[in-house]
Amino acid sequence: MARPREVSRVIRSRVSIARVTPLINDLTCEDVYKCRRARQALVAMGGGAVPYLVDALKFRKGWVRWEAAKALGQIPGPAATRALVDALGDRTFDVRWLAAEGLIPRGSEGLVVLMEALIGKSDLGWFREGAHHVLFDLSQGYLGDKVKPVLEALEDVDASVVVPLKAKTVLDLLEET
Repeated sequence: MARPREVSRVIRSRVSIARVTPLINDLTCEDVYKCRRARQALVAMGGGAVPYLVDALKFRKGWVRWEAAKALGQIPGPAATRALVDALGDRTFDVRWLAAEGLIPRGSEGLVVLMEALIGKSDLGWFREGAHHVLFDLSQGYLGDKVKPVLEALEDVDASVVVPLKAKTVLDLLEET
């Protein structure tokens, strides 16, 4: 089985760097229409664009991170899901919001990755805030009974201590089903 870094290299090789680089550069939104077309083109590339969008999530300019999160939310697959979970900890509220909105429709797939991340990142306030958004929306649907304990833990004053335990319990339940 290939390691994630090797898989990433294989995926990147399927999408031409020469084709992707100008699109990522257009995400700066100096021209709004060009920016939107660039995001749409990256989404159309699907999984092949994900490694480049993950890199774009590290840009200093918040607008580029916003566009990358928006695009990742429209691309299915585990790599995009992991990137969206990581983006829940972004310093910019709008990026966290878009990451959460991209995760919510993924249901159980996104929830598993989120629970794994909460076990290790529950001490990060911005990450907890982004996770709360996802879990609140999921609590309104069929996953409600499973996520409510973690949602309540996120609202606790000792969230960084309580959340990992609750997240592990939910993760165990999800893996059983």
